[in-house]
Amino acid sequence: MVELKEQEVGQFVAQDFRTAAVFSEYGVDFCCRGGRPLEVVCEKNGIDIDEIIEKLNIAVSKENNTSIDYKSWPLDLLVVYIEKTHHKFVQTKIPVLHTFLAKLCKVHGERHPELLEVNTEFLNVSNELLQHMEKEEQILFPQIKRMVKNEEEKTEMQRAHFGTVKNPISMMEHEHDNAGEIFRTIARLTNNYTPPADACSTYEVAFSMLDEFEKDLHLHIHLENNILFPGALKLEQKLA
Repeated sequence: MVELKEQEVGQFVAQDFRTAAVFSEYGVDFCCRGGRPLEVVCEKNGIDIDEIIEKLNIAVSKENNTSIDYKSWPLDLLVVYIEKTHHKFVQTKIPVLHTFLAKLCKVHGERHPELLEVNTEFLNVSNELLQHMEKEEQILFPQIKRMVKNEEEKTEMQRAHFGTVKNPISMMEHEHDNAGEIFRTIARLTNNYTPPADACSTYEVAFSMLDEFEKDLHLHIHLENNILFPGALKLEQKLA
């Protein structure tokens, strides 16, 4: 049995999403960089491993268990959930944030030039995310749904034109890493989404929305990298 210190960060969150709050407290990326063992993460970031393990144990032992057990969901249900919840969230929030950030640059850009870089970074990541989600919905997700149906009906799996699902999954994970890196830059430029003293209400709302966007993206990527993608690879291997 793998000891807690040797367990990958992403697996903690995959088993119980309440642990995500602990990792967020320590600034640990559990989605894009979820494949690192806890002891490696702690050593690199100067975190007391006994302290964080204690907090992780407390997080999962709370009596009021409101954590959703995503790992128990069928893969096709998880796909629909990701599309209807997280893809929809991204598609809805992007145009609003584009409008707010453009206004901030026009009104406050001279006094706060970092806004211009924030706007550029968000324009880049939003365009990439929209293309990314379209590829998932048109290429990878339909194949996962077909494989689930093959398993349920005990029928032969038809190979997709891209070959194994490992191919699009590798691309999606690479794009997740890039999105995560861009948002780390945005968080740094905005002092972790802290508005300056002279911020107007639009400024405050825009930063709050960026913070919300990043938090949703963390869960979005976590569900795919740590649960959906490994499950799809195992299913494909089983059907083959």
